[in-house]
Amino acid sequence: MRLSDLRGRKVAVWGTGREGRAAVTAVAAHGPADLVAVDDGGSTVSPPWDGFLATAAPLVTGDAGAQRLTAADVVVRSPGVPNTHPWLAELRRRQVPVTQGTALWMADHAARTVGVTGSKGKSTTSSLISHLLAAVDQPNVFGGNIGVPTLDLPAADLYVLELSSYQCSDLTDSPRVAVVTALFPEHLDAHGGEREYYRDKLNLLAHGPETVVVNGADPRLAAELGDRPVVRAGTPDTTHVAGGPDGTPWFYLGNQPLFPRAVLPLVGRHNEGNLCVALAVLDVLGVDVRARRDTLAVAVAGFQGLAHRLTEIVDPSGLTFVDDTLATSPYAAMHAIDAYDGRPLTVIVGGADRGLDYTPLRDHLAEREITVIGVPDSGARIVAALDGLPKVRREVTGDLVEAVRLARRVTPADGVVLLSPAAPSYGQFRNFEHRSEVFAQAVRDTAG
Repeated sequence: MRLSDLRGRKVAVWGTGREGRAAVTAVAAHGPADLVAVDDGGSTVSPPWDGFLATAAPLVTGDAGAQRLTAADVVVRSPGVPNTHPWLAELRRRQVPVTQGTALWMADHAARTVGVTGSKGKSTTSSLISHLLAAVDQPNVFGGNIGVPTLDLPAADLYVLELSSYQCSDLTDSPRVAVVTALFPEHLDAHGGEREYYRDKLNLLAHGPETVVVNGADPRLAAELGDRPVVRAGTPDTTHVAGGPDGTPWFYLGNQPLFPRAVLPLVGRHNEGNLCVALAVLDVLGVDVRARRDTLAVAVAGFQGLAHRLTEIVDPSGLTFVDDTLATSPYAAMHAIDAYDGRPLTVIVGGADRGLDYTPLRDHLAEREITVIGVPDSGARIVAALDGLPKVRREVTGDLVEAVRLARRVTPADGVVLLSPAAPSYGQFRNFEHRSEVFAQAVRDTAG
């Protein structure tokens, strides 16, 4: 379904955040017979609905909103509307077509798009792809889940999009190059279960992409994809890391060394994998990666890691404080912990409790000497899941500030204090940015 298909039809836009606003603006320009905006009250933040938006699409809430949805010819839902929402189940029962702004946009732009998803690494990888393409004279527009709704993107010859599982779920067109960085259970409450989450995430690949590039080192991805023909970054026949000419790790394309691993300023093996995926995407897009390796090395060295992802905070004590507040699952926290292997480590965990299973984190820490500090709401449950591990020191505090203060006392002077919560931010905090601000302020306030 394209935006042009909405001309003369009754359309309901479900959601009033930035995606809903972009959808109303785009749909209104295509002459629908009727256009309404629906807010189900699920958002804690309701920005004003006025001016052009209110004129183009009157806002309806409550039961009246549900009625307008079922009366529509097409519903355009925001990504924040979960697949488990009872109103969505009723729309499906009535066979009312439901789509999203990203799906409408992709129908017109798929052939010019690199779409990146993954349970971990999609933001960094998509940012790297866009950054490296620009460095080799391939201008592109970057957007999607990273902050700019697709329907607000300017015209371009090439797009690089970060796509969430929610955005992928309604796609009926795959991008020219479909990229998956990792796959593990995440957002199960919104998707309805692990199988449903994988189905929605991998819907990015379900509609005829020209090329699929994946992280070839991810075992769950390998199991889900089976023998499907894909480019498996991280394996010897494509981009990978191996011993280089000087005896240190280097990035390679096939048997050709490109540049040393030390060029990449991001810590962790998972970030090595993210760059392997990015380089593989450039290769399939026709960039001569071998010939441009010096240019790419300079661009990689200048890449700025994304905020709230293993962001180090300078501290006069000699401790390294690390903000990884976007690690909202046990698997993401495990990657972050591995990034600081070999250093004394205190990790702060906990946030909104979605009932996640923390057995994988327990297994990962079984032989590791580490201090784990839990904060509300789920911190106590995460810490309890680690009971009996002989090398794990466990503590529970009443809030994040208290956790930072305790971490200063128990972490050796050359150690790392890592905020990698393995849980979402909402509940105790407005959003992940707020949690990050509180952490940074606590580091400053306790420095004396």
